[in-house]
Amino acid sequence: MRHDSSSMRTAASRVRFLGAARSGTAETWHMRATSVALLPLSIAFVWIVLSLLGKNYQDVVATLGSPLPALLILLFVLASVYHMKIGMQSIIDDYVHEPHFKDWALLGNLFFSFCIGLACIYAVLKLSFL
Repeated sequence: MRHDSSSMRTAASRVRFLGAARSGTAETWHMRATSVALLPLSIAFVWIVLSLLGKNYQDVVATLGSPLPALLILLFVLASVYHMKIGMQSIIDDYVHEPHFKDWALLGNLFFSFCIGLACIYAVLKLSFL
């Protein structure tokens, strides 16, 4: 196997397929997996929301209280929030160069993603158990 002598990667990182951040391709695969999962989940989410148009509050609560719509919305929320977190983390890693700011930005990204996910999950579960 021939290696470029100007490569910045070590022999061990070439074998393990790890980049400079030592995360390898895991984030890329997670991003692709959530993208694939979000295709049918987005269609289901839009379908559910469009079916709720024009209905009164009790009908909306009854529909969202059913197990299948609640499960589809929860899966959509979880996949979306995780996809958003990974995407923002990638942007922060690429464009924020100051270590102190990068650490705070990554922490803020994690906190924001967690709060949004938790609020959405709480809302769906609250409607499901009314």
